[in-house]
Amino acid sequence: MRPLYENLPFLTIFLPLLCGVASAAIRDGKKAYRLTLISAAAVAVLSAALLYFVYTQDVSFTYTMGRFAAPYGNAVKAGPWQALLCTMFAVVMGLSLLGGGHSLFHDILPEKQGLYFVMANMTLAGLLALVYTNDMFTAYVFIEITTISACAMVMAKDTGPNLIATIRYLFMSLLGSGLFLIGLTLLNSIAGYLLMEPLAKAVAILAELGKFHRPLIVSMGLMTVGLGIKGAMFPFHLWLPDAHGGTTTASSAILSGLVLKGYIALLVTLMLRVFGLELMRRTGLCNVLLVLGLLGMIFGSLAAMREYHVKRMLANSSVAQIGYIFMGLGLGTEAGVAAACFHVLVHAACKPLLFICAGRLSTVSGHHRSLKNLRGSAYRDVAAGVGFTVGAMSMIGIPLLGGFVSKLYLSRAAVDSPAVAAVLLTIAVSTVLNALYYVPAVLAIWVRPPWDEVHLILRSVKPEDLKFDRSFFTAAAALTVLIVLLGIVYHPILNVIRAGIRLM
Repeated sequence: MRPLYENLPFLTIFLPLLCGVASAAIRDGKKAYRLTLISAAAVAVLSAALLYFVYTQDVSFTYTMGRFAAPYGNAVKAGPWQALLCTMFAVVMGLSLLGGGHSLFHDILPEKQGLYFVMANMTLAGLLALVYTNDMFTAYVFIEITTISACAMVMAKDTGPNLIATIRYLFMSLLGSGLFLIGLTLLNSIAGYLLMEPLAKAVAILAELGKFHRPLIVSMGLMTVGLGIKGAMFPFHLWLPDAHGGTTTASSAILSGLVLKGYIALLVTLMLRVFGLELMRRTGLCNVLLVLGLLGMIFGSLAAMREYHVKRMLANSSVAQIGYIFMGLGLGTEAGVAAACFHVLVHAACKPLLFICAGRLSTVSGHHRSLKNLRGSAYRDVAAGVGFTVGAMSMIGIPLLGGFVSKLYLSRAAVDSPAVAAVLLTIAVSTVLNALYYVPAVLAIWVRPPWDEVHLILRSVKPEDLKFDRSFFTAAAALTVLIVLLGIVYHPILNVIRAGIRLM
């Protein structure tokens, strides 16, 4: 009999799907909120248990669902990297909802709140499926599920600009999905499989024999670019600032911290388990990812420097940080992929912390979001000020925080690359640019403005908004600790990532 823990990936996907259906039936926002938090916590515990089993036993496994065996049946595959990433997804999902709960119930109409948590559960289920799936068409199905649920979370804050941002987001997401589907259809027509193991063998044979060379390259390119569009790779990121910067705080945290990473995780899976790094390098796709990643690191930061709206600044910053990930993947080495995967974890913790802290600072400042009107807001909620500062310092790359470690390992991975000079120079320039917009933002929230400006802002603040928010404090404290742990206890985490890459 197979070990019991091999059922855990399916259970973690099925649980949020079930809770999503239950949230639709409940329709009570508060009850659906609590159910979603319980679901995320349960998924985190189950994923952590799976991580313990697969890492300590140094195994990965394939779990076939239904009675049809490979290559016809559907299956999931789990190893240390998948379990670690899903644990992180569930933890961050729960903390994002916990930290942004106050603004969530403020921004969303009561009759729509229950439906919001349907979408939150669907998003979590979709992300888990993208990580665990062993079937390419199933991956496409959950790409679409995640896209639809993410768009619904953007437009949950029912305003005109949000509707426009959702349409733009949906258009670009469907473009990415369409390119992925066309590439997958072409690849299936020349390789004949959808399950990843037989598909990888067929691709390797075609590459070795030189058969269908151009269709193979075209299909690989379409799938890579499709996932790049959905993952906000430069220059396909123009939808991101409006979508992430204008919605409610919890949605901003989830979209930036998690949804983008689901598509990147699938791209990592394709690179390692289907195409192979050697073929990616030979076809030049790694060079494309490298160049676009480097450009994203610079232009994302330049766009963030021009923003005075704090959430739009953070959204543009995500373009730069996603650029680091694509740059690491573009190096085309296991060291580069491992460093990129570590940065996925760092960004998944930092950006939700920044968004929920920015949301809280806005709440205690009369819901203003301009950095000018947030001056001194850290004194009205010290936890939000400290959390924002820690997240910003991590994104800059200050030692003892997660962002420093990921930049360090990305730099080390680049040493063996022919483009070492360009990569190291871009990392240095990007780090300086990160400081040029994060440091002024941190100074703004800690510098006390004249009393007449403070009095004017406080006139628009409701008394209940200034009360201690226990849920926010818990979420901010947990994410802050997580960022510090990523900056200090990083060796075990990197060992898990390397083991996961080896077993993939």
